[in-house]
Amino acid sequence: MQSLDKQIRERIRKKGRGWCFTPNAFLDLAGKSTIWVALSRLVQKGTIRRLARGLYNYPELHPQIGVVAPSPDAVAKALATRDAIRFQASGAYAANLLGLSDQVPVKVVFLTDGPARHVRIGRQEIILKRTTPRNMATAGRVSGTVIQALRFVGQKQVTELHIRQLRNQLPEADKAQLLKDRVYAPGWMHPIIEEIANP
Repeated sequence: MQSLDKQIRERIRKKGRGWCFTPNAFLDLAGKSTIWVALSRLVQKGTIRRLARGLYNYPELHPQIGVVAPSPDAVAKALATRDAIRFQASGAYAANLLGLSDQVPVKVVFLTDGPARHVRIGRQEIILKRTTPRNMATAGRVSGTVIQALRFVGQKQVTELHIRQLRNQLPEADKAQLLKDRVYAPGWMHPIIEEIANP
């Protein structure tokens, strides 16, 4: 039988560099306290790194800059999987994901139906902010990111360029879903969503 460390290492390598995880990802292999100890050994060996208490990363390596910070999505996904919650990109990060803003936020905000959390990784802060069921109705869908991005841009600031950009980049299936999900968007967004989905 393989050692626990080797089993954990193999699972981590299969997931690939950039993967973020919590000890819960290995609870089928051993008890929680045993997993914590095994992960601590892998941190000491430099195989993985600890981002925060109970949150780890199999880091990507860049030939020039060395260790690359994990994506905010990977961090949020690890926390969501552990706590069995949903999350939705919002604010400047949602706008940046869709190319509506060049601003790379220092504070990346995700809406969630779970507990609020703050995780600092280097200079970036990842915030899980508890919100209403209405805001979470589109979680995990592109339509949810579009609604949050338009909310960030603002009613008076949405331009024809923004609309054209979203119209051109969204696949037809996502446009159809966006039309269905406009019921979860503020009233002022409805005509904008119709323009995006029905060129």
